[in-house]
Amino acid sequence: PLDLALANASRKTTVLFLTADPTDASRLRLGQEFREIQEKLQLARLREQFDLQQRMSVRPTDISQSLLDLLPRIVHFSGHGTSTGALCFENLIGEAHPVQPDALAALFEQFADFTQCVILNACYSEKQAKAIAEHIPYVIGMSQDISDAAAIAFAIGVYQALGAGRSIEEAYKLGRVQIRLQGIPEHLTPVLIRKS
Repeated sequence: PLDLALANASRKTTVLFLTADPTDASRLRLGQEFREIQEKLQLARLREQFDLQQRMSVRPTDISQSLLDLLPRIVHFSGHGTSTGALCFENLIGEAHPVQPDALAALFEQFADFTQCVILNACYSEKQAKAIAEHIPYVIGMSQDISDAAAIAFAIGVYQALGAGRSIEEAYKLGRVQIRLQGIPEHLTPVLIRKS
């Protein structure tokens, strides 16, 4: 099955953590999210099976280069999304560069043989997730805006579960539970979309 029960994986699972926090947008706690993911994977029972790679302040060309270089099984984007469904990367001077769902879906189509899961931890990213899920088995997006605290709690739950060898679906559920455990009423915001 296409999940991340990794006990018998023949190679490490590369997790590519991408961030964009444009200077002309509100500040996000992306460093804290990365540290939490890093810590959960370092403490995990299956920590030897994960290779966490980080790319910050990403521009559109950085995304394709990172995918080519690393062939990640999991791609995690943390940053801003717009109510129209675009994800905001950065331009050459660090300001927002919106990328539309069809463009990102076309990019991920080129890596469908390697990437099993894409996590878009950004506001209003469900539209992007649906487009990417035409090519990638599991995609998680956000149905509306999401607070920093909820986004970080969700990431903690997801990587705790993956690090314990649980499936993507189980990791998604634990991420939502982790939001509830923190007392944040946003646990229904993350949406899991399976390849149609």
